[in-house]
Amino acid sequence: MTKYGSYEYIEFVADCYDATYEARSPRDLEFFIDYSRKTGGRTLELGCGTGRVLIPTAAAGCDITGLDFSSYMLSKCRDKLDQQPQEVQQRVRLIQGDMTNFDTGEVYSLITIPFRPFQHLVTVAEQRACLACIHRHLSPKGILVFDVFNPDFRLLIAGPEHGAEQESHPATQLPDGRTFRRTARFAGFHRAEQYNDIELIYYITSSDGKTERLVQAFPMRYFFRYEIEHLLELSSFKVVDLFGDFEKSTFSDDSPEMIFIAEKIG
Repeated sequence: MTKYGSYEYIEFVADCYDATYEARSPRDLEFFIDYSRKTGGRTLELGCGTGRVLIPTAAAGCDITGLDFSSYMLSKCRDKLDQQPQEVQQRVRLIQGDMTNFDTGEVYSLITIPFRPFQHLVTVAEQRACLACIHRHLSPKGILVFDVFNPDFRLLIAGPEHGAEQESHPATQLPDGRTFRRTARFAGFHRAEQYNDIELIYYITSSDGKTERLVQAFPMRYFFRYEIEHLLELSSFKVVDLFGDFEKSTFSDDSPEMIFIAEKIG
């Protein structure tokens, strides 16, 4: 993730990340792996985190560079990579960096931003800076693939229930013997700026029964279809596909995702 996701100093988020999101893997893993295979060259994944997508991509035979702002997330990724065969490890390069200002010294046929890190970029200046870096790092006609959620207005409007904590992940045991559960809440609404303040609250219980309440707070920008298309056009990209889910369904009113496939132009 980037610094805008508030992961840079929060070790407990990295500790709980894989246990929280492993159920998501079947939805999007094959989608991103398939694009890495199709493009044939090296992939750059922005916001690679603990390697949830990156490591299976390397295991599928693809060369991939992962960039993340969080040293904690990258440390978890390295630990997981160490458990992989040597040939998989050799396909991976990890870099700590900011997705709005990076230079890896490489050119890629594919750049991906899986699982919505782009939505932590609140301002247009941040979004344009990220897309400019991506454009510089792509080969001619290189491809950018990223997903954002399709806004549901019922969830974006402040209501009395929105300040309350809602269960978002059941009690789960961590490898070190601790258990955690997670709730989520909307902590603030900024309709004029088109983002909400989100809090993910982790209740982590140690082996002695003591429970800590730890909060990860971050802004979550929401986008609309033609806003993204306009951003991409201004940044010298052409949208070649737009999907509504990871099964490549046509985008519609009720699609849960907006998954953009954009080609570098210029």
